[in-house]
Formats: sequence, structure tokens, C-alpha cells
Amino acid sequence: MLLFGALLAHAQIAVSQSSPSKGWPKSAPASLGIDEDRLKTLDGDFASGKYPLVDSMLVIRCGQIAYERQYSHDYGKIYSKEAHTVGPLNAHLTGSYNYFDPEWHPYYHGSDEHTMQSVSKSVTSATYGVAITRKDFTAGLDTKVLNYFKDVKVANVDDRKRRMTIRDLLTMSTGLDWDEDVAYDDPKNACSQMEATDDWVQFVIDQPMAHEPGKVFAYSSGATEVLAHIFMAQTGQDIEEYARKYLFTPLGINHYHWKRTPKGVVDTEGGLFLRAEDLAKIGYLYLHDGMWDGKQIMSADWIKQSLTPVIDAEDGMKYGFQWWLIPHGEPQHLAWACLGFGGQRLLVFPEDDLIMVFTGWKILGNGDTFDTRDVMQRLLPGVHGHSCKISPQ
Repeated sequence: MLLFGALLAHAQIAVSQSSPSKGWPKSAPASLGIDEDRLKTLDGDFASGKYPLVDSMLVIRCGQIAYERQYSHDYGKIYSKEAHTVGPLNAHLTGSYNYFDPEWHPYYHGSDEHTMQSVSKSVTSATYGVAITRKDFTAGLDTKVLNYFKDVKVANVDDRKRRMTIRDLLTMSTGLDWDEDVAYDDPKNACSQMEATDDWVQFVIDQPMAHEPGKVFAYSSGATEVLAHIFMAQTGQDIEEYARKYLFTPLGINHYHWKRTPKGVVDTEGGLFLRAEDLAKIGYLYLHDGMWDGKQIMSADWIKQSLTPVIDAEDGMKYGFQWWLIPHGEPQHLAWACLGFGGQRLLVFPEDDLIMVFTGWKILGNGDTFDTRDVMQRLLPGVHGHSCKISPQ
């Protein structure tokens, strides 16, 4: 048994891969070098509510689904009281920013498109990467943010704000005075304050500075919302429409919804709805250096920049261009992560050719649906083999 385990640990997973434009093929976990018992145990914990309000789990290796589950919850009942009570997560009481309205959250109007929340930020970064690759976005990342506000009156302008760049927005190091570390149902949360206004971009750019740009990590949904404004100003194109044409359609992502602010700006910080299997395609694109069906959708250089740690973030994580980077293992590796409010997770483990997607909607109380590192520690030891046989695209 020990000899077999040693051989398995070094075996190549002989599975052909091609881009899953028309859907993901499926294989048994064992054939993909994954311990099914570990998956079943975690599945049981999700189903029993040990980790509350998880909506789905999807595990993909070598371009094939190894395990997928959905968990049903009656959110209309669970959040019925909150849906009719004005608060930080329900500032307008009605509409798409009532986070307790079952018509909008977590699924879009009864479809299987799940709210992505801050996973939207990573997709925004991906759209920038596509536009830069296609040379539709020609400004350098060190272009000053205030260049895009020449015709707008901006409050609290000082030399530090004048030095803020697009790169600082991408890396959450704007220097703006912005507190998003408190719970989202806390009225002091800057993101909740922003979403209660009509003009989100103006709200963000008006904030006073607290630090020199590029020096201090301060997670800011507002920074990503400014990226939507800049994209339109620089390219003359709406970022959602651009993503549809040049990112979603090539990947076969045909079912999505993207919310907009009261001013009609795309909600790049948290407004995207996707199916879990389509979110996994974003991870697969990055895992394959931007290649999809033989076409270079995004440059390998952009992906490398995006997934290179730029600044130390919270909880021992690093941060790139709107991607979290989670150190793990011995020797240490970096998991690529998109993390969203309520339990949205896209986790990519490049050394194992492994993608995990989780969705959920635990939005009240302390903590999130589950601890990401806990799930990693439970599942990764059950992943064996070191590479996949890849068919030419």
C-alpha cells in the first residue's frame, strides 16, 4: 500500500484537456488523482450545515469535473425580516441592492446565476487584461487617476491624490481613507456607505487621503468601481459590453448578469452574477496563460503580473491585480484566489492543475460561510499526481 501511494504521488494524470467552451467533461475523482472520501466528507459537512449557507461546491482537475454539489436554502424565509428593514445591506429597501431580496440574492431572478460579489473584481481585472492585450486600452498602469477626472470637481485633492495611479487601484493601495474591514452590515463600512449613494465613483474619488499611494494595502471596493469609470473614459467602451464580446463569449459564458449603479456605471466591485461552472472558466483561462481554443485571449504577461505578489494583504495573504494570493504547503506555493462576500470562492492551484469553486450566502454575523484555508487543508492532501496530459489546443 505504501509503495502504491508513493507511485501515485508521482504519477502523471493521463487525461486529455481542451478548453471547455461548450461545457466541462466529467470523470471520477480517483481517475483524476483525487481522494473521493475527502470530497464526500466535506460535502456532508456542507449539506448538514456545519458550514452554514453554502450553495455549491465544484472541483475540477485536468479540465474535468471531479465533483459537484448544490445545496438548497430558502433565503426568502431565512432573511424575511431583514428584507423589509432598512439597514446597511438594504439601504434602498427595494431593488438590486437589497441583499436580502430573494429575487436578487443570491441567485438572479430564480436562475442558476449566483451573485459573485467581490469575485467581480478579479473579472474586472481580467477584462482590463483582455483590453490591454488587444491594445484597446493603451494607457500605462502608471497613468494618474485624476487624469480621468479633469471635467469633474474632486474634493480633498492633495499631492498624494495627484500621485495615485491605475496600478494603485488594481493593487488596493490607493492611499485613500477607506475602511472596509468592519462588517458590511455595519454602517461604518465604506463600501456600504458608497452603495447607499447615487454616484459611487464621485463618492470614492472625493475621499481624503490617509497614506501615500502604493505603500499601504487597504481593501477597497471603491477602487474597483473607479476602474469602471476609467475604462469607459480611456476606451470609450462600456466594460460590461467589452467583457461580453471579448471575454465571456469566447469562453462560452452565455448566461450572466451584471448590475449597475444608480448612475448606470457597471458595478465592477461586486455586481456580477455567474454560474459556478462559468466562473471556473476564468480560473482555467489563467491556468493556461490566457490561451483558449488556440487563441490568445489575454497575454501571459498580464496573467504573470496579475498573479505576482505586489503587496502584503490581510491574514497573511498577498495581493496582485485584484487577485488574492494565498501561501500554502511545503515547499510553499501560492493559490490564486477570487474571494467574495457571503462565501464566493474561486481557488486555483497551478501546481496541481486544480480549480475549486464555492458559492454561498452567509451575510450576517461574525465570520464567513467557511474558512478558505480550512477547506484547503482538508482537500489538498487528497490530491495526487503532478501533471496532466494536455491535448494541443
